[in-house]
Formats: sequence, C-alpha cells, structure tokens
Amino acid sequence: MLKQDHIKPEASVIIPCKNEGQNLKMTLDSILAASQDVSMGKLEIIVVDDGSDDGCGDFLKESGNSGGLRYISTPGLGAAQARNLGASTARGKYLIFCDAHITVPAGWPDNLLDGFKDASVDAVAPAIGSLENPAAIGYGQTWNEQLQVVWLPPPPQMKTSAAPLLPGGCVAVRAGAFWQVGGFDQGFIVWGHEDVELSLKMWLFGYRLYVDPAVKILHLFRNKHPYPVKMDHFHYNMLRLAYSHFNKERIEKVLGLINLSG
Repeated sequence: MLKQDHIKPEASVIIPCKNEGQNLKMTLDSILAASQDVSMGKLEIIVVDDGSDDGCGDFLKESGNSGGLRYISTPGLGAAQARNLGASTARGKYLIFCDAHITVPAGWPDNLLDGFKDASVDAVAPAIGSLENPAAIGYGQTWNEQLQVVWLPPPPQMKTSAAPLLPGGCVAVRAGAFWQVGGFDQGFIVWGHEDVELSLKMWLFGYRLYVDPAVKILHLFRNKHPYPVKMDHFHYNMLRLAYSHFNKERIEKVLGLINLSG
C-alpha cells in the first residue's frame, strides 16, 4: 500500500480486538480486498489491540503504521474505552466501528457510507448475518420486555429504515455526532452494552439511526468470549446505562431484572 498520510480520509474504520487469533487477519484481509479506498487514502484503518496475550496483532507491529493502517496497543481498557481511543486518533468525517471477527462484501464501505448522503442519517448499520449461517440475518436491534437485545426482521420493501439500536459489530457514525454525545461511555468496564448505550444516547440527543438492508456483512457469533467476562461486568454496565438515562421506574425494573438473573 502507498503512503497517503497527507490525504485526509473520508472515513476511519476502528477495530478493537482482544485475543482474536486469526480472526483479526481475516477481518483486515476482507476489508482490504473489498475496496481500494485504503490504498487511495480515502479510508484509514485503526486497530486497537486491547491487551491481547495470544499474539493476534503481532503481524501488524512492524508494518501497521503506514499506508492508511495504524496499530495501537493498550494494556486492557475494555471494549468501550478501546473504541474511544481509536476514535480519538481518527481523521475521518465518518467513524466505522467494526468487530475483529467479520467479513465484508465488495464495495464496502462505500455502499454503507452512501446512507449519509441523506442529511437526516446520523448513524447507519448494515444487515448482519452469521458467518456460520449466512441466511440468518438481523436488521438492527431493539429491546424486549426483559431489556434483552433482539434482532429485527427485514424492513418493509427492504428499504433503509430507522432502527432503535445499532449493533456494534459494524456501525458507521458521523464523527461530529459521536463526539457530541460523548462517544462510548468511558465508565463502562470490560464488555457489555456499549453499543446499546451509544444508540440510546444518540436517540436522546435527537440523532437518527438507520439500517441499510442492501449492505450485508457476516459476523462470527461466539458461544463465549476469548477473554474473561463476568456477569458482574455485564450488570455493572447495564446499571450504569440505567442510572445515566432512565427514570426511577425504569431503574427499579432494571434492578429487578438483575436480581432475578443473579
């Protein structure tokens, strides 16, 4: 890849990772193969290796800071803060947050960013399918009565449609909107609810979130994390979300749900 450091990219892809094994390379290879935007300077990729101990980012240590690809190593900030760190170094007008275990189609991310041609769109996510079962596809998310995240069905006529929650596996956000709402919650720990909290916060600020069903990425859905995540971490983040944004009645409901699950 050619050095394009003098060109300001249109978008920044931010990929946090921790103990991803070969998944990180799979993700980067897929993104680089899908578009010439990185080599042309229109797109930068920022990998935030958040305390991995499996060497998943070793292949980037020598060559990961040139040609539109940057590698940042941290001692373990947690999913929310790792994303914010990557965003703080980003130069793009749009921030695209991606998990380190996805594949993307040809023409990505140009097709996803086309959604921002509509000035009312502040964040947009693609349809997300399963790497192991590509026919299983979700089109954004919402909460059920137990405040569990559930996937939405295809929107009417498969048109770009508003969605309550956008999954963090792949979501593009206007950089200005992202920073106005404060980014991902800096107080969140380890993993859990960071993408949900960002979506909720953006809606509360009056921003609009959409899903583009014409763009589909594939995501590796795992049965367990490659690093320790305790229910205490998950519950802590949920309570922080509730106390930050909910009224007293809804906070009490969250406390009840946590007591039932605990």
